[in-house]
Amino acid sequence: MDSPPGMTDSIRMKVCKLKKALYGLKQSPRAWFGRFTKSMKAFGNRASNSDHTLFLKRGKGKITALIIYVDDMIVTGNDQDEISSLQQYLASEFEMKQLGNLKYFLGIEVARSKHGIFLCQKKIYY
Repeated sequence: MDSPPGMTDSIRMKVCKLKKALYGLKQSPRAWFGRFTKSMKAFGNRASNSDHTLFLKRGKGKITALIIYVDDMIVTGNDQDEISSLQQYLASEFEMKQLGNLKYFLGIEVARSKHGIFLCQKKIYY
C-alpha cells in the first residue's frame, strides 16, 4: 500500500490509521455487511434469528424477504409495491443492477412455468 498524497517518503516508519475499510482487505466484507445491515434496519427490516443474511419486514398482511450472499440477493414478497419500494431504497444506498426474474442462485437453477416454479441443481454444482 502506498502512502497517501502529501506524506513525504522521509517518514517511512510511520503508520497511517485507516478511517474506512479498503477494497481487498480481509475486514472489508464485514464492514460492508455492517453497513448493509444498518441500512436494512433503517428501512424497517430485521435480520432473521436463524440466518443473519435473511432480512424480513412484516406488517398489515404484507411480508417482504431479502436474502443476500456475497454480491447476489433475492428480494421477494407478497406485495409488489413493497418490493419495488425496497429495491428503490437499496438502489439509492448502494450501487446495484436489476437482473430481472431469478434464474440462478447459489448453483440452483430456477425455472418458472404456468404449473409452478421448478428448482434444479445439476450434478456439476456439487
